[in-house]
Amino acid sequence: MTTEDDIKPDDPKAALATDEPAEPEGDAALGALALREPAELSSGQDGPDGEHDEHDEDDLDDAVGTPAQLGSQRFVYAAYFAGGIAVAFMLSKAISYGWTRLSLWKPTIGDPHDEVVMPVAGLIGALVAFYYYRGEKTRTLAEEVASELGKVSWPTRDEVVNGTFVVVVTTFVETAFFALMDRFWGFVTNLVYGA
Repeated sequence: MTTEDDIKPDDPKAALATDEPAEPEGDAALGALALREPAELSSGQDGPDGEHDEHDEDDLDDAVGTPAQLGSQRFVYAAYFAGGIAVAFMLSKAISYGWTRLSLWKPTIGDPHDEVVMPVAGLIGALVAFYYYRGEKTRTLAEEVASELGKVSWPTRDEVVNGTFVVVVTTFVETAFFALMDRFWGFVTNLVYGA
């Protein structure tokens, strides 16, 4: 018969033989964390022994991988990506315009070549996005904005339908009111001035 002293704690087969599951460490812990259900990570409920497990709430913030695990950070990445694309797009238009104006002045240059303009604009856009991402002040601001936007509660379908109905009905009532007032004051004006 095997005793607890005979089982090596480093042996994964031995950990399966005991009543207590082995806790993974390092990269294995992140892999095990990624396999957990999101409800397990964010529940914050008491564990089986009745104690509140505070590590579950921290595990969600520490995990890296799927978009659900990135939280509001994915919006920061998306904003920098969109900003880089916007800079590249505007720069490609500016380079093409400048190249066209230069070719009118010096015809030997020729028309702008997209195979040159697009990579140059894309590279500059990526460098601008990376530069601002590396800046502590702008990244902190973007993270705070994304965090606050993550706290926004979106209306339900019923609330949107009811709000839209109220806006449409109010618009019709106000339109009818102002049309009637226009007719009334037009009639009064004609009586006074005798048009």
